[in-house]
Amino acid sequence: MAGVDVDRFITTNQPVWDRLEALTGSGVGTVPEDEIDDLVRLYQQTSAHLSYARTYLRDPSLVAALSRLTGRAGAVIYGTRPRTLRALGRYIADTFPAALWHIRWFVLASAALFLLPALGVGIWMASSPEALNALAPPALREAYVAEDFEAYYSSQPASVFASQVTTNNIQVSILAFGAGILGCLVTAYILAANGANVGFAAGLFAAAGQQPRFWGLILPHGLLEITAALIAGAAGLRLGWAVIDPGDRPRSVALTDEARRAVTVIVGLALVFAVAGAIEGFVTGSGLPTWARVGIGMTAEAAFAAYAVLRGRAATARGLTGALGEDRR
Repeated sequence: MAGVDVDRFITTNQPVWDRLEALTGSGVGTVPEDEIDDLVRLYQQTSAHLSYARTYLRDPSLVAALSRLTGRAGAVIYGTRPRTLRALGRYIADTFPAALWHIRWFVLASAALFLLPALGVGIWMASSPEALNALAPPALREAYVAEDFEAYYSSQPASVFASQVTTNNIQVSILAFGAGILGCLVTAYILAANGANVGFAAGLFAAAGQQPRFWGLILPHGLLEITAALIAGAAGLRLGWAVIDPGDRPRSVALTDEARRAVTVIVGLALVFAVAGAIEGFVTGSGLPTWARVGIGMTAEAAFAAYAVLRGRAATARGLTGALGEDRR
């Protein structure tokens, strides 16, 4: 009976072992990333088969064969970890900055769409008593400038506030990026509306003679946060432009190419927004002097700008454009 059980066990599970053998036959670090999950699943199944064979079947040749197979598969699985870390390092060092450099002119367009409404609304609010009176009663404006605006940054514990701000910023960036497929118009509107909101707040503070206080509150986190938002908008504009003017590529191909690059940008911006959110939660509403808070924001902005320009140019010089998966090809 034991021989019959072994034969039936082998016949039943041989396809699993053959598939695992095929995946591990190429050696450590050569399994395609989309097959790693399958490799792990088969390895777990075969390990269970080995345990069963040792306990109940006690066939030396079968146990030896399964031991060799699980040993090779384990080496391949654990050998993928350094490759994963290397892929993450390549993404940070090359892929993300290459994507940023590729859309640099759209970043300038995004900045114009944001800054021009901000400047126009800010000047209008600061210089027009009629606009101020139409906006809100004097008592409400005074409360906003004197208390409400600053109180927002300390309305919750710093860690909770930073997390919520980061999540909100990521959602807005995804919206600005995704709206680009509609042909740039919705993305342009989102950028202009957000710029107008910033100009509105700046104009209220300017009208009250409190401009230094406004910049002391907005610059620590705002430099990096607004930069990331402009880049997200630029990714949306670039996606929309692929629909409007695909160049010498079929429109579907152009859209796919730009979408892969835009995903690279949005994923990288999640980390940038996390840093900006941490600054907003722990620095902007803190008791640090204004010069220290603004200095932290300027340092973070300068570091990111240097990274984007220097690493972006270097990666582009090697032929990278930042499209997702490009470095593997």
